[in-house]
Amino acid sequence: MRVLHVCAEMAPLLKTGGLADVSGALPAALARHGCEARVLLPGFPAIRAGLGALQTVARLDTPWGTAALLHQAMPAPGGGVGVYVIDAPQLYDRPGNPYADAAQNPYGDNHRRFALLGWLAAQLAQGLDPYWRAELVHAHDWHAGLAPAYLRAAAQSLGRRVAASVFTVHNLAYQGMFAAHHFGELALPGDFFRMDGLEFHGQLGFLKAGLFYADRLTTVSPSYAREIQTPEQGCGLDGLLRSRRHELSGILNGVDDTVWNPATDALIPARYDVEDLSGKAACKAALQREFGLAPAADAPLFAVVSRLTEQKGLQLVLDGLPGLLARGGQLLVLGSGDAALEAAFRHAAGATPRSVAVRLGYDEALSHRIYAGADVMLVPSRFEPCGLTQLYGLKYGSLPLVRRVGGLADTVNDSTLEDVMEGRATGFVFGDFAFEPYMAAMRRAFALYHEPAWWQRVQRNAMRQAFDWDAAAAQYAALYRQIL
Repeated sequence: MRVLHVCAEMAPLLKTGGLADVSGALPAALARHGCEARVLLPGFPAIRAGLGALQTVARLDTPWGTAALLHQAMPAPGGGVGVYVIDAPQLYDRPGNPYADAAQNPYGDNHRRFALLGWLAAQLAQGLDPYWRAELVHAHDWHAGLAPAYLRAAAQSLGRRVAASVFTVHNLAYQGMFAAHHFGELALPGDFFRMDGLEFHGQLGFLKAGLFYADRLTTVSPSYAREIQTPEQGCGLDGLLRSRRHELSGILNGVDDTVWNPATDALIPARYDVEDLSGKAACKAALQREFGLAPAADAPLFAVVSRLTEQKGLQLVLDGLPGLLARGGQLLVLGSGDAALEAAFRHAAGATPRSVAVRLGYDEALSHRIYAGADVMLVPSRFEPCGLTQLYGLKYGSLPLVRRVGGLADTVNDSTLEDVMEGRATGFVFGDFAFEPYMAAMRRAFALYHEPAWWQRVQRNAMRQAFDWDAAAAQYAALYRQIL
């Protein structure tokens, strides 16, 4: 099967969130399941720089100016992954964030920039590359949401299906909404702007287009697939999702063991594994030194590696910080986002620098050191499609403290007495999004930490969990075969 993945970013070339980890790992994993997968990306500067010299596949006129389609094979375990890059400097050659300017204002032509991404995906399904033609197009998130629409338009014009399509929702809250007057710039049939199409409350909905026109829909955990069919988490699209519930699947993301593995990770101070955890204490001590925290081995170190947004439930972390410090804990935060949250965490670090440390921004190497050195990873999200923080925490024996929602509910088992005794516990889980349930989970974390033998037992349970890309790829490959 020839499968084209269409997305806006891909690790290690460009990463602003978990989407890049998926597009960086899933195509290679699919090769072991009979899929020849390639990836189509916009030609953002970071992507071009990371790939170096590229081969020109085609030069063509598009509805948004001239463009070239470039190709290179990237090394990957088990063989290379072909990457197509859209060379359209007028749309993509901009410094900084790929989606917004220096003031964090979305670019005014994002509708054209990402329409081109979907349009070229449909061209690749119609033979733009004479040596490789996609049988199935797998579009990811709103940036690629128009790909299934362009495929449907091509099928209507030709009188036959051009390629099958899958659309994956990585986060329903980000929908790619644009003013209706831009519809004429999208090179789609006029009747596509309607309620049964792109129109969403009088605007253009790129994510809605993917949900409506794709042959099958997936999201990144079974629980989230159920949750987005409800008014509470459906973001206004729950009716459409309920109408397609039999074509909607939840497939958990995985962890790339070649990147995230404390036994082989070259980015951490000391390596360790499930049989010998001694290196983890060295990682914690190094992290405390790096950030000027008190060098206390007996102080549980809680960590946040996250976008600082309301979705992530970080107000609970701030509200619970006095209780965390009163019990002798420490807090380390890596992330950026909401200005008020950034300021609040900076203030906390300034007030208690030996117990709280903050690094604003994102640093991939530092995130590895944090996962290796932390005792507890905090993920108290309001909603969470899948979550990778808790998966990395499990892998590194940094027990996740999570809310029972979305992918967090699917991947972490609470440390109740019964679950600890029977070897099922892997972290700490609370239900209602409220202060007291969060603090109750934190108190369980402190209680378990002060019982070192039991703590290590749960750590080992966590590290033995198998959330790998091979399992996810097997499910995707089975889905592709059903469609084809």
